[in-house]
Amino acid sequence: MLTLRRGTVVEAEEAGGEQRVIVEVEGERRPAIADVGLVGGCQVGDDVVVNTAAVDLALGSGGFDVVHVNLTRGLGGAGAQGAHVMKLNYTSLQHAVHPVEGEELRVPLDRPAGVFGLHGQLAPIAWAFSRARAGARLGYVQTAGGALPGGHSRVVRDLRERGLLAGHITAGPTFGGEAEAITTPGAIHHAIADRGWDAVVCGPGPGILGSASALGHGGMIALDSVHAAAALGCPVVLCARMSERDERRRHRGLSHHTVTVLALLLARVTVAFPAGEEAALPGEHVVRELPVDYDGYAASGLPARSMGREDPLFFRAALACGAALADTLPTT
Repeated sequence: MLTLRRGTVVEAEEAGGEQRVIVEVEGERRPAIADVGLVGGCQVGDDVVVNTAAVDLALGSGGFDVVHVNLTRGLGGAGAQGAHVMKLNYTSLQHAVHPVEGEELRVPLDRPAGVFGLHGQLAPIAWAFSRARAGARLGYVQTAGGALPGGHSRVVRDLRERGLLAGHITAGPTFGGEAEAITTPGAIHHAIADRGWDAVVCGPGPGILGSASALGHGGMIALDSVHAAAALGCPVVLCARMSERDERRRHRGLSHHTVTVLALLLARVTVAFPAGEEAALPGEHVVRELPVDYDGYAASGLPARSMGREDPLFFRAALACGAALADTLPTT
């Protein structure tokens, strides 16, 4: 069952895509977030119901409650007029959206797709892509595997404001982006065939599902994303998850997340490594070593810490992916 508690909003920042509030629940003040596009904004004094499961379970990526419904001002929503496609369907949070998928299928697509398995890789990929190919338009397709709300990533907002992302499409069960797609293939197709983006990068939102098992983690969504992009005719660059600071052996060097995806892929991809860091890969994938500007990225003001720690190799590998993605663009 859902872990729901009733409380009162005692602090609230200005409502945006995602609003941060403090809710008093049974005498305890608890941080919470409200997805404004889904449940509306909150004001001090509002009577709300919050989902407390993540905090109660002490999950590392869930250090806050989530507003489930605002009983004071959240019961008058009209939904998306004229929309007939549901997201989060058959749950209490189902809502209608206007999907981007059209009737026409145009393949093969001749634009590249980058695929990553951890949201922290998005910023260095986008930064390196823009440095390698100024003026090229890179869009983000948010997939399952991490946070589902499109408004949860402040990194995406920052990248959009800096002009490092051309747009943000939420695909499959994810929602709340600038456009909604029913499927990841539909999102990629729309991004390239309809919007004319020069390249797309696909991966989960913040946080990651994980069970310390070979297949039970959110990074496995990369398998689906690669197959979707490859089936549409996109050359694919897979971002290698690497670390020199992670205390878990399975993530040191080349992470088991990346190795497992590469071993299971039915399509050949390019995997880029920062110069001097090539690793052995399963399968017959293409390996590229590229120089990266880690110091330049670290000085950019974009996130340069992974899971709360400095880990240069993590970011250098993602920078190599962004450079390789730009290098895969057609020359004419």
